[in-house]
Amino acid sequence: MIDVVMPQLGESVAEGTVSKWLVREGDFVKREQPLLEVATDKADTEIPAPQAGRVTSIAVAEGTLVAKGGLLCRIDETAEQSAGDSASQGEAKAASKDEGKKDEGQKATSKDEDQKSTSPEESSQASGSDDRPVLSSPSTKKLAREAGVDLRQVQGTGDYGRITRDDVMRATTAPPPPQPTSQAAELSQLIQAGGGFVPPIPSVGYGAYKVPPFNQKAGDEVIPFNRRRRITADHMVFSKVTAPHVVTVAEVDLHATAKLRDQHKDKFKKAGVGLTYLAFVCAAAVKSLREHPDLNARVLDNAYVRLRDINLGVAVDTPGGLIVPSIKHADELSLLGIARGIDDLAGRARIGKTTADDLSGTTFTVSNPGLKGNLFGGAIISQPNVGILRMGEIKKRPVVVTRDGEDSIAIHPVMFLALSYDHRIVDGVLANSFLWRVADIINRGEFEL
Repeated sequence: MIDVVMPQLGESVAEGTVSKWLVREGDFVKREQPLLEVATDKADTEIPAPQAGRVTSIAVAEGTLVAKGGLLCRIDETAEQSAGDSASQGEAKAASKDEGKKDEGQKATSKDEDQKSTSPEESSQASGSDDRPVLSSPSTKKLAREAGVDLRQVQGTGDYGRITRDDVMRATTAPPPPQPTSQAAELSQLIQAGGGFVPPIPSVGYGAYKVPPFNQKAGDEVIPFNRRRRITADHMVFSKVTAPHVVTVAEVDLHATAKLRDQHKDKFKKAGVGLTYLAFVCAAAVKSLREHPDLNARVLDNAYVRLRDINLGVAVDTPGGLIVPSIKHADELSLLGIARGIDDLAGRARIGKTTADDLSGTTFTVSNPGLKGNLFGGAIISQPNVGILRMGEIKKRPVVVTRDGEDSIAIHPVMFLALSYDHRIVDGVLANSFLWRVADIINRGEFEL
């Protein structure tokens, strides 16, 4: 008998949520056949069968959060496939497809169906003594227990009334009950010691300001957040609240780099790699990061860490939303290596083949809005990084060119680069020096092919 357990899904991922079982108890599976889909805050992953055999038991239901090493199912590798297995599995797959086509907006007719309509990735349920369902994630429940907060007394602001971590934190700063628990009092004191900041609750308000209620009108379309959009939204709000963002902008003359690109793009194309301006910007950023290591860092509670490895994140737009996979050890790669890494990550991201490791360990990010970009923009820092470099659109503009002491006007391709940096540890002098060096490398066409 083989125990199939939750694997290590990434270097910083310790647990995953079972989002969908692809087999049933009694099914015969082949080696490497996908058994289930697991969702983490990094990526969605299929768990394959380690050996052919029959699935004797499924240990956890869909929507269950399972820690690394936790039992998922058991497979009897000594079982042999019977003649009816293929037909029964085909019927199961057909039934699964039919179920997937049902109207997602159909109202549930029982309490059990209401519970199933709740997104399993976003919440789990527990009933209090007053029989009122409490929707919250395991980590939120743990925070509430440590803070002494009764979740039955907290108004949830998440999807389906889900109680979020922000709701629990707000509950700890509300006027205390006559006999507050020591844990709640301690957590409240910690928040006050940090400056007394109480974050606003999304869609509810802050202090005296309240968000006006939404009254749906004919023609309005309400689009629920999918899992990736919810993670992105929470990440962006956290980053803006946590890191004091400052933006600095540099104008870059691409004339020398454009000539270099024209000389070598055919050679790169023959090697199966596209030589884009994004690759040049990434190469310049990596070189400048090595010269300015405080931009390749992360903030701790009372310190910060200069990270040894440079893992360059590249924002990729996919049908499911924006993700940021990273090129590992980018400072060890040539321009060709970086260009190949960008092509590989972008290609796999668009077909949903990105792994948790691809999305982990990023130390700095470059964002490219694409052909339909704009002059420049200040991107939100991807936590826990302390900087993100955003490309602007490339346009031909008149520039002043100095040759032999004489100035003249020429038409060159020009781009603006915007650096958003975390002012907790990055000062303006350092940020400007980093960005100036990136622009200088591009202005000179100073690249190792």
